[in-house]
Amino acid sequence: MLWCGALAAQPGAKTQFVGGTPPGIDPKATARLDLTGADDLVFRAKSGEVRVAYQKVNTLEYGQTVSRRYAAALLVSPILLLSKARKHYVTLGYVDAEGKQQVLVFRVEKGDIRSVLASLQARTGRRVEYQDDEARKAGG
Repeated sequence: MLWCGALAAQPGAKTQFVGGTPPGIDPKATARLDLTGADDLVFRAKSGEVRVAYQKVNTLEYGQTVSRRYAAALLVSPILLLSKARKHYVTLGYVDAEGKQQVLVFRVEKGDIRSVLASLQARTGRRVEYQDDEARKAGG
């Protein structure tokens, strides 16, 4: 029975497509961002696929938004007002096959952000640009 779980496991980090310039991908589409390929990163959603050659990536940025959990605090417990919800965003700029500048923005799960940033830096040869000091701390 253990082999069923191994077959179901997919490579990559769970991400949500927030926006960008490539057509055909639905905003808020969720899929795995596969960084295991030797030459390309791949985002496969039900609405389409984006494949980017690592050597074509020319910008790599990481940022986060922080919001208080007001709705949860009202519904569950006021103690939740003391906690913050952080959302982690990775922005990739790259040149497509026609030589046009393109951009992709992904929201990455908290547990995956450090490995995604490390993989992207290693495979693209680009340093991550952090939006602020908090992002620098969280990104490692």
